[in-house]
Amino acid sequence: MGPPACAACTYRGITLRRTHRDGALRRISALLLITVFLTLSLGARTAQSAELERFLRDVQPGDIFPGANRLAAPQGSPPVAAAFSGDKQLGFVFLNSDIVNATGYSGKPIHVLIAMDMDAVIQGARLVEHHEPIVLIGIPEKRIKGFIDDFVGLDVAKLVSSEGAEHDIDIVSGATVTVMVIDDSVVRSAIRIARAYGLGGLEPEQALPTGPKASINMTAPATTEDWIDLVGDGSVRRLKLTVGDVNRAFEEDGDVAAIERPEPGDPDEVYIELFAALVSVPTIGTSVLGESEYRNLTKRLKPGRHGILVAGDGRYSFKGSGYVRGGIFDRFQLIQGDNSIRFRDRNHKRLRKVAAAGAPSLSEVDLFYIPEDAEFDAAKPWRLQLLVSRATGPTDKAFTTFDLNYLPPEKYLEYEAVAPSVDAGVPAARSDIERAVLWKTMWKRKIPETVVLMAA
Repeated sequence: MGPPACAACTYRGITLRRTHRDGALRRISALLLITVFLTLSLGARTAQSAELERFLRDVQPGDIFPGANRLAAPQGSPPVAAAFSGDKQLGFVFLNSDIVNATGYSGKPIHVLIAMDMDAVIQGARLVEHHEPIVLIGIPEKRIKGFIDDFVGLDVAKLVSSEGAEHDIDIVSGATVTVMVIDDSVVRSAIRIARAYGLGGLEPEQALPTGPKASINMTAPATTEDWIDLVGDGSVRRLKLTVGDVNRAFEEDGDVAAIERPEPGDPDEVYIELFAALVSVPTIGTSVLGESEYRNLTKRLKPGRHGILVAGDGRYSFKGSGYVRGGIFDRFQLIQGDNSIRFRDRNHKRLRKVAAAGAPSLSEVDLFYIPEDAEFDAAKPWRLQLLVSRATGPTDKAFTTFDLNYLPPEKYLEYEAVAPSVDAGVPAARSDIERAVLWKTMWKRKIPETVVLMAA
């Protein structure tokens, strides 16, 4: 029972006094809290606008947007600067890193200014700032800038409406972390801005309808299951590729030089057998990692964070050796919706084996912690995308990719009803078409090995 509602009275031996001054102070405190909240919210938006404005100060309107003679002050969230020729609006200029994650090999954003017209066609793209160490010390920056120039003319509306058809820009493939981030962030940010501002006839996607929201039931009692059961119910997912599978993939990509250099060996020989599991789920983690290692994992993870096990065997390593030198795993990434997650050595722990009874002996067994700044919903589908390279000449390589799809089994989920969320800026929901477009276009291009940052 709380204190009595009176102006001055005794409660448990303590005299309580409520005055008009107290009420005024409470009102002032409430106003201060609201002010702080609004200041923080506006501060985040102002910081974004300031970032775009900072880069625009060093750019002439016509240099980033041909035909433009002025740029309006950045507005909106995320911010865009309207481009004009006289009084006619030509389109918008925006910064990729304001819209999507553009963190590169260095762990810092790769900033690219993008100009897009009212028909959702990219009219300009410029690298304005980066901290990529290999680019800084080993690769001429003009090579990267040349790659970015090839985005000019990309019809984003056509790309989205083509339901996954890859675009024909002959640019650098997702074979390197640096180039992959640029490609990814430019295309994704352009699609989001085109949708948000109705460019090229694209429309903002509707918020997800009201319905039960799924999440992982982290409080469910853990049970120990064997390998057969874990693989059988989808707790552990598997991708098996043979030498023949890999050769056929390169043939389908159509690169003559790659086709002429097939992977040697019996077509039925295992090239890689890859496994993945969401081991932060109590039953999966206890079974796959063992009780002791699972306890270590739960101590490491903050509430709401997750970890995955990736394991493999065969002639091809999903880890490679690039992470030893550069600290980043560049042969695979986790993809969920329109987000991609790359892992660094600080997110990694090497394990000796899979603990589940009946599990095969695998040459690589590794635990990866989802980075704290990554957007990841453990209850939704995700996939590992594996990058495979092939030398096509003294300085050239070709690339192809394979997906291991993961969806947590229904038995690990719990549901709660939520109201629809509508963002006044960029829509929260993303279409299946958009996802298909982006990840079909990724990795399908070629790059001279002099620009390749990944290990051979």
